[in-house]
Amino acid sequence: MAEKLLVEFKQDIESFLLIPSTGGRYEVTINGDLVYSKLKEGRFPEFEELEPLVKERL
Repeated sequence: MAEKLLVEFKQDIESFLLIPSTGGRYEVTINGDLVYSKLKEGRFPEFEELEPLVKERL
C-alpha cells in the first residue's frame, strides 16, 4: 500500500513515515489528521478507497 501511495502521489508527498506497531493497527494520517484507521473500520483498506481520501487532503 505504501508503495502504491508513493507512486500515485510522488509529486505531492514531501515526506513519508512508516511506524511499525502491534495489535493490528494500520492508520493513515496526513499532516496529523487521521484519514483511515483499521482499528475503527475493522478491516484493511483497499487502495481504491484510500486513494480519494488521501487525494482530497493533499
